[in-house]
Amino acid sequence: MIALASAVSPQLDEQGLREIAFAAGADDVGFVALDDPALDDQRADILAAFPFTRMLVSFVVKMNRENIRPPARSLANLEFHHANDDCDSVAHRIVRALEARGVRAGYPPVGFPMEADNWPGKMWVISHKPVAVAAGLGRMGIHRNVIHPKFGNFILLGTVAIDLDVGRSSAPLDFNPCLECKLCVAACPTGAIAPDGHFDFAACYTHNYREFMGGFSDFVETIADAKDARGYREKVSDSESISMWQSLAFGPNYKAAYCMAVCPAGEDVIGAYAKDKKTFLRAIVDPLQKKEETIYVSRGSDAEAYVRRRFPHKRIRHVGSVLRPTNVDNFLGALRNIFQRNQSEGLNAVYHFTFTGARRRQATVVIANKKLAVQEGLVGKADLAVTADGETWIRFLRKEASLPFALLSRRIKLRGDPRLLLAFGRCFPA
Repeated sequence: MIALASAVSPQLDEQGLREIAFAAGADDVGFVALDDPALDDQRADILAAFPFTRMLVSFVVKMNRENIRPPARSLANLEFHHANDDCDSVAHRIVRALEARGVRAGYPPVGFPMEADNWPGKMWVISHKPVAVAAGLGRMGIHRNVIHPKFGNFILLGTVAIDLDVGRSSAPLDFNPCLECKLCVAACPTGAIAPDGHFDFAACYTHNYREFMGGFSDFVETIADAKDARGYREKVSDSESISMWQSLAFGPNYKAAYCMAVCPAGEDVIGAYAKDKKTFLRAIVDPLQKKEETIYVSRGSDAEAYVRRRFPHKRIRHVGSVLRPTNVDNFLGALRNIFQRNQSEGLNAVYHFTFTGARRRQATVVIANKKLAVQEGLVGKADLAVTADGETWIRFLRKEASLPFALLSRRIKLRGDPRLLLAFGRCFPA
């Protein structure tokens, strides 16, 4: 019988792996050992999917950037979908070539993760961006996209897990191609990217990913809440219905990705920007800023205030929460992603959370100076202590349970100034 180990003794080195990747259609490739410290927070998930993994092959497929730059998002999404398919095909061909040489290998999808049981937590098997950075294929820019030194951020990333050790990982880049030009800040329609480097995950996710995952759930609930067709049309425009159907029929469409469209970094990209910045701004950035469009925001969010102030010609559409927790673990895990720092202005408080029931957790949340910190356990002295049955707390957050009833029934107990709970809620409108 053939054992699970390689059926053929592989004779592959780093150069051989590179040749396989390039022959499969990759535009660049790098390698990182599974024991690299950069993968500490991913290693368990990788081994759960591919227990044979010793190294990761990270590769790049470049995109056609002129399709991504226009205000017409249909052009950009066409390129995203084609490049995504190409990237998955490259990974497939790499794995096929390695298996033919007796090397065990596997790959996750490039995008559109489908481990939906983990929602709203991590739904993807491998996080491609940190792997690519560790493998020397680029560095993260202020817009949270990986910037390749040659192709800029007009790339998609793929990863292949292999049962092989070529003996040497690729070295991370010793410089960051990001120009810190802040064009991504200027173009972002929701203010998700701040000049000081702060990133508002909820603002980006609520708008740009409206037709993905959580946004689709909110859309379906809007339909369910409508009494009839007329009631539905009062909540959802015809164009939004058509857009959602197009996403279902053709593939999920991004609403913006303007940060990628305007980025001038990369040897192949920077020429036009370096030659004439004013012309670059007029041709690439201005049309996106001036575009009249609908921006999806949570009511009371930093994004709503930003759109009203910065882009008054863009239409605001209030939508429900798209990152609703399903248990106390992902409630605590999501706080950093949905924290609205401007809504927390003037608040300096320590919160102790004790959750009882099936999932028992204790955590300390500190909000001070427009910053958030979440720690395991009860640390320091609390300004407000919340003790709650975990399931009741989640139902309260999802607007499925009454807070007054939960307080009267002692399923949720407060010790401290209850007004601090209201202040806490304002910091997390999503």
